[in-house]
Amino acid sequence: MKGVYILLINVGKDIQARVGSLGKIKFDKGIYAYLGSAQNNLEKRIIRHRSRNKKMFWHIDYLLDSKFTKIINVFYKKSGKIKECKIADKLNKTEILIPNFGCSDCNCKSHLFRIKNLDIILGLGMKEL
Repeated sequence: MKGVYILLINVGKDIQARVGSLGKIKFDKGIYAYLGSAQNNLEKRIIRHRSRNKKMFWHIDYLLDSKFTKIINVFYKKSGKIKECKIADKLNKTEILIPNFGCSDCNCKSHLFRIKNLDIILGLGMKEL
């Protein structure tokens, strides 16, 4: 299956993580939404994100490497990659973005957002995985 997905991540306490070329980033305790896409093998991508034993490759790998982070839910939608950026644009208007996170292959400001209101995620019309 191909499509876009949102990882809903709980950061259990304030942390700092070195995130590849972005350097050290402070993440406040709270719920975050990470947007991604997989144009092949969406299920395998999610399994990889849930794994604690992996090579650091994507920005999200560095955040998920912390013992204080946990994926609490996954949402997905069968669609092309362009939908990922459309959702990011929508979240950029209402949520707290982490600058340049997860968007090195597009022109978005971010693909990681600290969520103030979970209703915005639930209102995107995506299915739970």
